[in-house]
Amino acid sequence: MTVDYDTLAKTIASLTDGETDQVSLMATIACEVHHADDRFDWTGFYRVTEPGLLKIGPYQGGHGCLVIPFERGVCGAAARTGEVQLVPDVDAFPGHIACASSTRSELVLPVRDASGAVIAVFDIDSDQPHAFTDVDASELTKILQNVFSA
Repeated sequence: MTVDYDTLAKTIASLTDGETDQVSLMATIACEVHHADDRFDWTGFYRVTEPGLLKIGPYQGGHGCLVIPFERGVCGAAARTGEVQLVPDVDAFPGHIACASSTRSELVLPVRDASGAVIAVFDIDSDQPHAFTDVDASELTKILQNVFSA
């Protein structure tokens, strides 16, 4: 099964309409995205809880790392730079944090609020190498913007 982004975007918009609680929004998105595609092995949020620090938020899949400093790993890079991190081979990413030994590739998207501040990162791991594309990054970024930046 591969994700149908039009349907996914409409479903998430419908489920999150009118909700303002960030944790509730994150939980709903993590669930819907995780179950939308077989490539998505771990799907979840790391929230900015203090300057330079991410803590695990709502997720689907096995255990994740509880705390990630901005200066470490793929999630830290996304939070620190505010840029999408599309990593086809996590073993080739300097400083990759192996929260799960099964992860082969990763896509991490910064999550911004209406003011443009990075409030979290959305992390998707796959047990397949080269699992993610620029289309995945673009479509998921649009979904996150519609929910958190509107």
